[in-house]
Amino acid sequence: MKHEKIVECVPNFSEGRDESVIKEILKVIEESGCKILDHSMDPSHNRAVVTFVGNPEQVAEGAFNATKRASQLIDMEKHQGEHPRIGATDVIPFVPIHGVTMEECVELAKEVGKRIGEELGIPVYLYAKAATRPDRVRLPDIRKGEYEGLKEAIKTDPNRKPDFGPSELHPKAGATAVGARPPLIAFNVNLNTDDLKIAKTIARHIRESSGGLPCVQAKGIMIHELGLAQVTMNLLDYKTTPMHVVMSKIEEEAAAKGVEIVNSEIIGLVPLDALLDVSYARLKLKDFSRNRILDLLL
Repeated sequence: MKHEKIVECVPNFSEGRDESVIKEILKVIEESGCKILDHSMDPSHNRAVVTFVGNPEQVAEGAFNATKRASQLIDMEKHQGEHPRIGATDVIPFVPIHGVTMEECVELAKEVGKRIGEELGIPVYLYAKAATRPDRVRLPDIRKGEYEGLKEAIKTDPNRKPDFGPSELHPKAGATAVGARPPLIAFNVNLNTDDLKIAKTIARHIRESSGGLPCVQAKGIMIHELGLAQVTMNLLDYKTTPMHVVMSKIEEEAAAKGVEIVNSEIIGLVPLDALLDVSYARLKLKDFSRNRILDLLL
């Protein structure tokens, strides 16, 4: 893939408990010629995140085939989970990696979205850089009311009319958001408390939409299998708000509530520079650069 155009796709599926379903989805992605880099499942979120790459044609085919297979295997009428969602294939972002512009990924999102709407009968909302209107740039705005609320709103509210596909949810697969964006970091922090209110308060204080940190989306949820409250986040631009800034703010907010951080996790993949930024800041390194990292030089 060294000299090819490379696009990354990170679809999220509303299934985090039945591994056989995700295996079927991974199979059709690979059969489309794409390379799977990572996949993870979370039972509390009841959600799977898959990361794969390929040239634009391969990735477009992989995303469509994965959406089709998910629509056959996942029934949103039976789905319950902590993570906000509107469909079996909840979101499909295209990310430019090598030899591809953001504009090309926007066109890819429109092409795949149109095909999902027309061929599968699944309503599609374009978001992020592919959004056709300002109130659809952010996923939380598209997911307002989630699957249950959108079921009626899509039919009665002109503002919820999809960009592609019918103005009613697919009977099993719901709806899908398709877009183009820069690399995003899905970052979760677990607290040593089962008080959900504390996680929700911290999330409100750090997310941009509530006046917190720029380019940070956050929500407080419960991880039932651990008995811990979690601050689950999307860091939309780690250069604007680095991970160490987010972590320090959560530590500060948690201490004020008398709780501590147990651990954190990254869902999917993360850019190396994002982790190096954390190292530089936490260690207070002076005049340090990538050129002094042995592994990168080798």
